[in-house]
Amino acid sequence: MFNRQQAKSVSSVSKSNSIIISTKTKEKESIKDNLLLEKMKLETQRTRGLVVNMGLSWYKIFEKEFSKEYFQKLANFIADQREQGVVIYPPPHHVFTFTRMCELNQVKVVILGQDPYHGPNQAHGLSFSVRKNIPTPPSLQNIFKELKSDIPDFIIPKHGTLSGWARQGVLLLNACLTVEQQKANSHRNKGWEKFTDTIIQYLNDQSSNIVFLLWGKDAQHKGSRIDQKRHYVLKAAHPSPLSAANGFFNCKHFSKTNGYLKAGDLDEIDWSQLPSEDELPFD
Repeated sequence: MFNRQQAKSVSSVSKSNSIIISTKTKEKESIKDNLLLEKMKLETQRTRGLVVNMGLSWYKIFEKEFSKEYFQKLANFIADQREQGVVIYPPPHHVFTFTRMCELNQVKVVILGQDPYHGPNQAHGLSFSVRKNIPTPPSLQNIFKELKSDIPDFIIPKHGTLSGWARQGVLLLNACLTVEQQKANSHRNKGWEKFTDTIIQYLNDQSSNIVFLLWGKDAQHKGSRIDQKRHYVLKAAHPSPLSAANGFFNCKHFSKTNGYLKAGDLDEIDWSQLPSEDELPFD
């Protein structure tokens, strides 16, 4: 039988081996990440500046899409427009903000939008969200009103930056990821829909118990193939002032979302966890 000294020695060796294995694993992961970063730099060149600043967890899964014909046509279309002096939103380094703020394997809620805001300095890669020092758009104002009605403790912020939601696992995804200045829907049917359909299909197939918030006919059509046996799908009118009174107000999607997450032993979303004005990103 082992005496105490021998037991301590074995335990010490075991801990040392665990530390060595853990360190080697981290080193391997770091090497892989560095290789992916180098690969992404080449991707940025190949797509003429379209694929840039993408979260690694997303790039690992969706990199094959970037070499497909539809995406190359999309990349060329956007690059040609920019070279001709057309102003496109969001800026290149913000197109994939949603992938950096919300890890792919941590998505708990998906809020589908249509296309980015088309006014100056608004869009930054999160659906319905705007950059700092920009007035809150009408649709987002209505989202905040519904939140206040649904969750009385919610305090309507003085800004419209939703990065705090994204960091908790709320994927704020637009169907189209770019738009021409002052021309709503100008980048529809150029290829983005196919790319974002791929994202939704991946989440549908590879994850479970995600809450999908589908506001308006466009979002509901895009989410029509979501498996409602695997996921929780909530539908309502779009929060636009033109339609919010027709079923968005009083939909109670935010409390229903948290009720579903809680029932599944998942962390609820703190809808009030939005950055203070001193913490706002995206200068």
